[in-house]
Amino acid sequence: MEKLSPQEEQAMQVLWKLKGGVVKDVLEAYPEPQPPYTTLASTLKNLEKKGFVSSRRYGNVYWFEPALSSESYTENMLSGIIDNYFHSSYSSLVTFFAQKEKISSDDLQAIVRLIEKQK
Repeated sequence: MEKLSPQEEQAMQVLWKLKGGVVKDVLEAYPEPQPPYTTLASTLKNLEKKGFVSSRRYGNVYWFEPALSSESYTENMLSGIIDNYFHSSYSSLVTFFAQKEKISSDDLQAIVRLIEKQK
């Protein structure tokens, strides 16, 4: 799966939140600073060409909706990061964040409880 540019990723975040809409809907849900209307329309059309968005035409407007879930995109991107930077080791990922003090012992205990619960 292709990695999205920051501009494309932001458009997808808004579209995932809305679950679909016309360019105007997406633009209104955008955080400040909002992109120009034409820029957002082009971004959504590019996302459609890449297979991330589908659209339907209603008169002279297009309704855009995500073609994949945010969970699917997140899982794919995180898997790539873990494969490329942590040699496919989730424990190396957790160790990295623990060493950088980005994860607390309470967080780690909660993760262990979640893993034990799933067994």
